[in-house]
Amino acid sequence: MSRITQLFNIQLPIIQAGMVWASGWRLASAVSNAGGLGLIGSGSMYPDVLREHIRKCKAATGKTFGVNIPLLYPDIDKHIDIVIEEKVPVVFTSAGNPATWTPVLKQHDIKVVHVVSSSRFAQKAEQAGCDAVVAEGFEAGGHNGREETTTLVLVPAVCRTVSIPVIAAGGIATGRQMLAAMVLGAEGVQVGSRFVASEEASSHLNFKKAVINATEGDTELSMKRLVPVRLIKNKFFEAIARAEAAGASAATLKDILGRGRAKKGMFEGDMEEGELEIGQSSILIRDILPAAIIMHNLCTEFNEALADTEKKTYF
Repeated sequence: MSRITQLFNIQLPIIQAGMVWASGWRLASAVSNAGGLGLIGSGSMYPDVLREHIRKCKAATGKTFGVNIPLLYPDIDKHIDIVIEEKVPVVFTSAGNPATWTPVLKQHDIKVVHVVSSSRFAQKAEQAGCDAVVAEGFEAGGHNGREETTTLVLVPAVCRTVSIPVIAAGGIATGRQMLAAMVLGAEGVQVGSRFVASEEASSHLNFKKAVINATEGDTELSMKRLVPVRLIKNKFFEAIARAEAAGASAATLKDILGRGRAKKGMFEGDMEEGELEIGQSSILIRDILPAAIIMHNLCTEFNEALADTEKKTYF
């Protein structure tokens, strides 16, 4: 049993990432019921929608689940109030200063985990009182750190820097990768892209098919003048790439991005004009499966990889 399983009172040290337009109550409850920690992704939800998903998740599982809250969300205070009122036991925060809301959540006995992209930010999260950190490498889908540090380098660097438990994220879609993360010092893993291609994910089937058909080089970090985000290349991506190559300002990029671009792609299924956030690990994903099967496969692959490693002599 790791500190992560003890912290969240779960069986398996696997956390399903709280991804916008993918991580509703169906996915979160399915992962929690399978022994992991399911997260509701609140970044794409109005406050009343978040409350509805929390209540449905409570009805669907008696096990621990949590909510992911991007700290840059415009109605952040309302989301914080809702998770407190609904007595959500775990909150993962990202994209902002953890010192702002961590003390408030801790006052209500909520476990708080912050997503970081550098050792410096990990230290700030520990100083803010976070119970654990997610060290998310450059391979991850969606919004990414400006440092562009890979998971292979970031995880041991963060483990060396903080004393609180470290959860590895970014490019992890198989049990063998999960084992590698543990060898690097992580006590749990956060998995995103693999769960996008699950039956319970609320993302559009067109997007799920794009994920399982992705090949090497199909994703790239984009919009670095705004907030770096890893996307599948499509017509929208190419428009941003041309603008960036021409030296476009942040304001120009915002105009191209417009409003509702992520919803158009990931939720409504527009594969050309939509924003398609996914990680590099998409090239390892070839099927859409129930979340419980994904959990089972991760554990089976982990144990097989561990047994295989123990049989080999390296020196």
